[in-house]
Amino acid sequence: MEVEHEGHLMNLAVRADARRSRLGAALLSTLIAEARRRGIERLTLEVRPSNDAALALYEAAGFKEDGRRHGYYSDTGEDALVMWSGPLEGPEMTAVAASLAASAEVALAEFRPARYEGPPADEGRDDLILAIESSCDETAAAVLRGGRTILSSVVASQIDFHSRFGGVVPEIASRKHTEAIVGVVDEALAQAGVTLDDLTAIAVTYGPGLVGALVVGVSYAKGLALATGLPLVGVNHLEGHLFASVLAEPDIAPPLVALLVSGGHTSLVHVPEWGEYHTLGSTIDDATGEAFDKVAKALGLGYPGGPAITRLAAQGDPAAIPFPRPMLRSDDLDFSLSGLKTAVVTYIAKERAAGRELRPADIAASFQAAVIDVQVAKATRAVEESGVETFLIGGGVAANPALRAALTAAMQRRGVRVSVPPLDLCTDNAAMIGAAAHLHLWRGETLGLSAEAVPDLRLG
Repeated sequence: MEVEHEGHLMNLAVRADARRSRLGAALLSTLIAEARRRGIERLTLEVRPSNDAALALYEAAGFKEDGRRHGYYSDTGEDALVMWSGPLEGPEMTAVAASLAASAEVALAEFRPARYEGPPADEGRDDLILAIESSCDETAAAVLRGGRTILSSVVASQIDFHSRFGGVVPEIASRKHTEAIVGVVDEALAQAGVTLDDLTAIAVTYGPGLVGALVVGVSYAKGLALATGLPLVGVNHLEGHLFASVLAEPDIAPPLVALLVSGGHTSLVHVPEWGEYHTLGSTIDDATGEAFDKVAKALGLGYPGGPAITRLAAQGDPAAIPFPRPMLRSDDLDFSLSGLKTAVVTYIAKERAAGRELRPADIAASFQAAVIDVQVAKATRAVEESGVETFLIGGGVAANPALRAALTAAMQRRGVRVSVPPLDLCTDNAAMIGAAAHLHLWRGETLGLSAEAVPDLRLG
């Protein structure tokens, strides 16, 4: 729990059969690192005086007793020792954090799951997963066998409801998910020819996305898990986009780099193995899909903007207007599209003010070319710096044919394998969520029924 610049450690627990393995140090090390990242200045906690192991760990981490809560633990009537850390950014805590991190690395090396290359030949091939996706404006459900065979995939789009507003309205999205989810799940089960009794697990996207939309899917999935007793598997929406390529090409395997481009996300991700993700760069303002939508709106093309810009750009000259390439030569792998969008909108306004006739096709083509140039430059740098030989493209904007062609050509010139999902797996769908869930189910990584939607969930 975080209050202003202080954090309260509520509970730190290690399974009984895994104690004395330094996993507690690993957990505390991770917690301190995250607290420091968030700008938390000090941490506090309560601990039983009789818990010698916990006391030793906290004292080694620089926590000191600062009082007691009498009769705090209702089960035994035992007091609680109140402990506070020193300043997290101080030299003492920096040294403690480094020591804990070293201990944590040893512990995690012993307990980290083995590299995932698919389940053994005699295991996991026949698991049946019902997956649910509701992170934005598509209500989707799918049934997968063995994480690779799609038995059904149903998507209910809300585009018609949002197009009149020029973009997704979160309140409308949540309401439409509520109206559609029962029917979509029932249809997915019917198309797959299975019932809830046949399933092995329920999977659901629990972030990132619109919080109201996510809550609908997570709540419904939790209800199904409670009613059936099936395990609940949570999937990061962005991880789902990575696994869309696995559905299209099952032999795709890490190490690889992926470019995830959609309405809400633009990022380059290094994947040394399935389940381990390192974001190399991401957008610092507008995502690619957002920029397409805003330029389409300025041109009067309606919503969604991506397909409209793509169709119009095919008729224009990509070199007609020298729009800027933001951050093309920056030292990092981040993206920025707000300035480009503003440049396009400003150009349109100036042309109209001067009484000149607009050339929408040339504007669309030149804007699209600027976007693609930066995406290709950053992606090729990421591949070269990571030393991988496989590259994935995922997300709704991955359906853009010019972007697909440019990235494919650039990677193939470098001898890098490129995987681009078919169009129906680029946009939001539940099949990709089921494919990613297969990995987590095989590893025993499930959610409890107290799990909540996490709208800002990170990948990795």
